[in-house]
Amino acid sequence: MGATSNASPPPLNSALSSFPSLKALKFTTKQQELLIRVSALALIYVLAFVVRLFSVLRYESMIHEFDPYFNYRTTLFLTKNGFSEFWNWFDSESWYPLGRIIGGTLYPGLMVTAALIHRILHFFSFAVHIREVCVLTAPFFASNTTLVAYFFGKEIWDSGAGLVAAALIAICPGYISRSVAGSYDNEGVAIFALLLTFYLFVKAVNTGSLAWSLASAFGYFYMVSAWGGYVFIINLVPLYVLVLLVTGRYSMRLYVAYNCMYVVGMLLAMQIRFVGFQHVQSGEHMAAMGVFFLLQVFYFLDWVKYILNDIKLFHSFLRITLTCAITVGVLALSIGTASGYISPWTGRFYSLLDPTYAKDHIPIIASVSEHQPTAWSSFMFDFHILLFLFPAGLYFCFKRLSDATIFVVMYGLTTMCLVSSIAVSATIKNLSSLVRAKSKSSQGSGKPLSGSKAAAKASADQSLPFQKNGAIALLLGALYLLCRYAIHCTWVTSEAYSSPSIVLAARGHGGGRVIFDDYREAYYWLRQNTPPDAKVMSWWDYGYQITAMGNRTVIVDNNTWNNTHIATVGRAMSSYEHEAYEIMLSLDVNYVLVVFGGVTGYSSDDINKFLWMVRIGGGVFPVIKEPDYLVNGEFRVDKGAAPKMLNCLMYKLCYYRFGELTTEYGKPPGYDRVRGVEIGNKDIKLEYLEEAFTTSNWIVRIYKVKPPKNRW
Repeated sequence: MGATSNASPPPLNSALSSFPSLKALKFTTKQQELLIRVSALALIYVLAFVVRLFSVLRYESMIHEFDPYFNYRTTLFLTKNGFSEFWNWFDSESWYPLGRIIGGTLYPGLMVTAALIHRILHFFSFAVHIREVCVLTAPFFASNTTLVAYFFGKEIWDSGAGLVAAALIAICPGYISRSVAGSYDNEGVAIFALLLTFYLFVKAVNTGSLAWSLASAFGYFYMVSAWGGYVFIINLVPLYVLVLLVTGRYSMRLYVAYNCMYVVGMLLAMQIRFVGFQHVQSGEHMAAMGVFFLLQVFYFLDWVKYILNDIKLFHSFLRITLTCAITVGVLALSIGTASGYISPWTGRFYSLLDPTYAKDHIPIIASVSEHQPTAWSSFMFDFHILLFLFPAGLYFCFKRLSDATIFVVMYGLTTMCLVSSIAVSATIKNLSSLVRAKSKSSQGSGKPLSGSKAAAKASADQSLPFQKNGAIALLLGALYLLCRYAIHCTWVTSEAYSSPSIVLAARGHGGGRVIFDDYREAYYWLRQNTPPDAKVMSWWDYGYQITAMGNRTVIVDNNTWNNTHIATVGRAMSSYEHEAYEIMLSLDVNYVLVVFGGVTGYSSDDINKFLWMVRIGGGVFPVIKEPDYLVNGEFRVDKGAAPKMLNCLMYKLCYYRFGELTTEYGKPPGYDRVRGVEIGNKDIKLEYLEEAFTTSNWIVRIYKVKPPKNRW
């Protein structure tokens, strides 16, 4: 055996002392708090990004929905051809034969942002395709939104509320539904810009700083460039300023913040061609202008009050000035509206105030699901415990009222995560203070107490353990609720909001997942088997996808700017075949595409959308009447359906050869799994069209329009 050494190892303290860097890791309390806060915010930032990647993990990296395909197509054009070509691009493949001026009919913020990110990545030698940038743009900006939410909550309440706000907005299902990976839509960037503008404006009001006011103006400009929802800002911010004026909270800080934000923001917003002079001519922007002039009146009155130094004389002057100002404002608004200089509110704005307006007056707006009134169940599905935390947050805001908390109270429904974060932060802080409280009797004051004071002190000391136990129980309950909220948000994200509409999924009989990739199958067939100059007619829902993935010219698409053109397509779909043929020839249509779900049970097909085609077509062409397609007010496709319904073009194109097909065991041929009935017309013959392609699951069907008999 070898000799063993008698030398003992050095003591632990001396070993640690050889590492001076470990001593340097001793942080002060404030440094520890900062480190914990930064670490938590970093984790929340990462969480907000990864929780939105379920769609990529379950399917693949792809663009979702309908509108994002137009955004992707224009972004691809921008990266290939540059901004100048993009800004002056006339798209002849859309709205044939009208075409579309791209630069003047869109909000370019989303496209420019993605193209800029793509260029920066390539500058640092990251060879990333623009499609991957588009897919991940919304999750990236959702992560940035958590940072804005933190600073916003900190500005309004404290850093604890900011952290909770960042965590809540990171996993809030309502926000995730608009920002999952692949949801390359305007809201993915615009919600970040919206919250950023609000935060910067509140910061400007709190500080009176011209720099923060300019920053809020540029935030507003970014919002305008990204989404038409900027009208939300330009109406709610003036309303907030008006409330401050009415409640006697006028200050020079408010004057500087709003004037700078409105004037600079308006000038910048007018550089967007799609907005232009709407900022000074549209009725939707008049509230902002009115509050701007009202603020000048308040500034003038404040100066006069200082000069006069006489309360009675000032009150007389105040009455005269306000009467004149209101009279001049009402006259200017009335004359501007009557002369046509100020344009009226749009139908979408009326629909925001009255959800039933579009259904009664503008069917094309009512046909869009986003414009339908939200069901109460959806609120619970998306907000969960936030609905119960929201009133508590309002209570704390009213308890500590300030210019900033007034802002949150006014916009509570739009900033639910912020209000709820105040409730969580304030409640946990109060409960924690009870848990950490120590009995003063243990410290021994050394002075004798009177009988009443001693009894009160003894009573308080006896109740303290019960308060502590109650606070601990409430803290555990709050922790449980927050955990349940996180679980709910994760489940909603993975199951409800991470399924791309372009690829459908269902559960098979064995419980396994079945994928229906019919959309991409149909668009690939169009791209490979039709002439490059072919014109495709379909309902407007699928226009963007056909141009972006099928690379073919469409008659109408999702832009819906020309109601007459869409009504013409609706008239063709709801007419008899020979009547529709004349319309298709006038539009130079080569192929017709329809979506049908009777085989697979896919409910969002053209038969279920058909009445909207009738309503929109009938709104322009009175020959189309909705009662002709109904039986006693009921929409049917079986043997009891209306004769015109059984023989219109849409019915024929969807159910052609379907009467020969058995879709369910024990059901007769021609059984529609969506409507749950056997179709009424199984013997469909086509005279002017012929079937060109039907996808493997019958979801997309394409028909070729035959040339006139006297041509070849």
